[in-house]
Amino acid sequence: MSIVELLILIFILLFSITFHEYAHGFVAYKLGDQTPKIAGRLTINPTKHIDLLGTIILPFLLIILTGGYAFGYAKPVPINPYNFKNPKKDIMWVGIAGPLSNLILALVMSLIMKLGLISAIKLPLQYGIIINLVLFIFNLIPIPPLDGSRIVTAFLSSKNAYRYLKMETVGFVVIIVLIFSGFIRWLIIPILKILITILGIPDIDI
Repeated sequence: MSIVELLILIFILLFSITFHEYAHGFVAYKLGDQTPKIAGRLTINPTKHIDLLGTIILPFLLIILTGGYAFGYAKPVPINPYNFKNPKKDIMWVGIAGPLSNLILALVMSLIMKLGLISAIKLPLQYGIIINLVLFIFNLIPIPPLDGSRIVTAFLSSKNAYRYLKMETVGFVVIIVLIFSGFIRWLIIPILKILITILGIPDIDI
C-alpha cells in the first residue's frame, strides 16, 4: 500500500468511527434527547469524537503486542435515557444506529467498487469495507459497553437492565481477554465471510 493509499485508509477509518458515533447521537436527538446536541456531538468532525487512548494509543499497542489484533473505540456520545418517551425501546434504537451506520458505509463503498467510480483507490476501499463490516459485527456483541448490550436491555426488566449495563468495566476487561485469546477473530471472521458473500462484494478474500 502506497503512502497515499494509507492516508486514504486512515481517513476512511476515522470517518467510519466518527459516523458511527454521529449515528448514535442523531438517533438519540430524533427520539427527543437534546444531550448529544448540547455536547456538540451532532457532527462528523472527527476531533469531536476521537479518544486519544481508545482511538489511537490502544489500537497501536494491541497491534504491537498481539501481532495483528486491534480494538479501539471513540468517545461515547452522551445520552440521557430519561429524555426518551420509551427509554428501553429508544435506547435499543440508539444502540442499533451505530453498527447500522457501518453496514451502510460498507454497502456504499461496495457500490463504488462495483461501478468502478474510483478504481484508483480500490485497495483502501476494500480495507474500508472490511473495517466497517468488522465494526458492524463487533459492536453487536452483547457485552457492555458494546452496542449489542443496548439491544439486549430492551428485553430485560428495568432492574436487570440497570445491573447489566453497570457491568461495563468488567465487560471491557472481558473484551480485551477475548481479543488476546483469539476468540473475537474466531467469531468475526466466519460472519465476515458470509456477509461478503451475501452482499456480493467483489475482489475481497479474507
